[in-house]
Amino acid sequence: MNTKAKTEETNGHSKKSPHFHSDLAKPKIGQEAAEIQPFGTIAKLPNGLSEKVCKESVERLNQILADTMTLRDMYKKHHWQVAGKTFYQLHLLFDKHYDEQVELVDQIAERIQLLGGLSFAMAADVAENTNIPRPPKGREEVPVQISRLLTAHEIILQGARASAKKAAGMGDEGTNDLLVSDVIRTNELQVWFLAEHLVDVPLVQAN
Repeated sequence: MNTKAKTEETNGHSKKSPHFHSDLAKPKIGQEAAEIQPFGTIAKLPNGLSEKVCKESVERLNQILADTMTLRDMYKKHHWQVAGKTFYQLHLLFDKHYDEQVELVDQIAERIQLLGGLSFAMAADVAENTNIPRPPKGREEVPVQISRLLTAHEIILQGARASAKKAAGMGDEGTNDLLVSDVIRTNELQVWFLAEHLVDVPLVQAN
């Protein structure tokens, strides 16, 4: 036996080695199994909150999440479709607000998960559960785009304020802090930036 053959046999790397199993390297695709946690249930964590409190907060947060994901996507739609003299400014503003809503989506979803719940994740589920009216597929004028966004913001703000108050009353200060410090303040600031675009003031000469 030559030196190369001896080395392969010694190291167990020979193609004829009984220790080599090609099946171990194959990906196991097409796997299926039952869910490990059904939607709407709580996997109780040792977080100092009762399961009842966690469940109520999760339900409220999921509604705000569905609405926030809808608003997020509406911002991207208007970012792509905006037209007119203010195209450049609004194109950038809509995308900035989109990015900020993306952050909120992640924060809300993670809060739901750390309460032991399951967050909405798929577009179909969001569409079925959001309170925000669905816009048409086509392009609309800027004032209509902004009006739709302001309506969506107000829906979220109303829900967030009610949920924050409820969370505080149940002792869920983490949810209250998220809603007040992040969801409410971010949406209020975005409302201000949007609403000022609908004020009809002269650009060059005062009346």
